[in-house]
Amino acid sequence: MTKINIKDNLRVATNVAKSNMNAGVYAKALSMIDLTSLNTTDTISKIVKMTNKVNRFKAEFPGRPQVAAICVFPNFASVVKEHLKDTEVKIAVVAGVFPSSQSFTSIKVAECEMAAAQGADEVDIVLSLGKFLEGDLDGAGKEIARIKGAIGDSHLKVILESGSIGDEQMIYNASMLAMEHGADFIKTSTGKTEPAATPEAAIAMCTAIADFHKKSGKKVGFKPAGGIVSPEDAVLYYSIVQTILGDQWLNSMLFRIGASRLANNLLSKLEEHDVNYF
Repeated sequence: MTKINIKDNLRVATNVAKSNMNAGVYAKALSMIDLTSLNTTDTISKIVKMTNKVNRFKAEFPGRPQVAAICVFPNFASVVKEHLKDTEVKIAVVAGVFPSSQSFTSIKVAECEMAAAQGADEVDIVLSLGKFLEGDLDGAGKEIARIKGAIGDSHLKVILESGSIGDEQMIYNASMLAMEHGADFIKTSTGKTEPAATPEAAIAMCTAIADFHKKSGKKVGFKPAGGIVSPEDAVLYYSIVQTILGDQWLNSMLFRIGASRLANNLLSKLEEHDVNYF
């Protein structure tokens, strides 16, 4: 069993983060954001407004990197696809009966398949915690595999809801389960429960990604999400990825940050004055 050295890894990453508090890293963090709106009050007009802000971003902030993706509920995938003009920005959705993942597997598969068909480049699902915590690892894993098979070329991000799992070894085990059954990314949290993302969970998950890469040769991405608001938070997670997985993971293909308010705060740092764009 892999020993997860939380204390030492966190100490190293925290020290590295001190030197990473600079404009270059802030800009890279901005380019890794999944700009997110996941509210029960979301409307078509609200999602169109957010998408249009992304469309205008390069013109209004020349020289600043664009966000990596727009993340919405699955019923808005076609709305984003219709209005998004920047082809470099991915369309991400949460699906599979987000955030509870409590339904029939066939319903989850169908929702994910529909979202991909309507334009989702990336599909974020929640690990079936009911199955996982009860010890039905085969059932939890097969559900991930079925969804992966249903979404074609779209990337699959599996949310562990690490705060609900709690124990770092169990978070590591859930990470390995998700990757072994087809996850292209593993993600900490839905942002709908507390605690959401934590550095300790990130260390456990990145350790699993490193071990899986050694075993399989496949690079799986990492996405912390939930409660990441400040540039300092973003830089710490960036530094955890850097120290455990290396610089080759520090790009939007392998590292994302799920956030709604972080983009404005990073822009404020970069512009050296208050910016309220997204």
